[in-house]
Amino acid sequence: MTHNIKLNWKGKMHFESEGPGGKVLIDGVEKFGGEGKGIRPKAMMLSALAGCAGMDISFLLKKMRAEVAGFSIDVSGELTDVDPKFYKKVHVTFKFYGSDFATVKIEKAVKLSVEKYCGVMEMFRQFAEVTVSTEYIDQ
Repeated sequence: MTHNIKLNWKGKMHFESEGPGGKVLIDGVEKFGGEGKGIRPKAMMLSALAGCAGMDISFLLKKMRAEVAGFSIDVSGELTDVDPKFYKKVHVTFKFYGSDFATVKIEKAVKLSVEKYCGVMEMFRQFAEVTVSTEYIDQ
């Protein structure tokens, strides 16, 4: 399988990336001519990681009949100090909202995504130390 995207320059440091299923706006930091009109490229990588895991978990929770009111994923990445800067440490926090959690099923869904299904997670492991945690927020 091959994935293709098309990147269109919109002026200054602003770009539009078009790929299967949608478009994403990209922009640089203001000190380099950006205008805050889009996500930064490295941050987009963290977003891709969260999106990949989120889709896995959403599918798995439905399949396992593990009801939650909602969930969110926070990802933080620590960059190296020298150019070319890349993420050396990444932490992913899975937050589940609701009550009377089916924690065994939720933990299984997270583990399957993190260890088996999320290809973006595996890509990150090639260059960064990746850690994960899970939180339950009663509502």
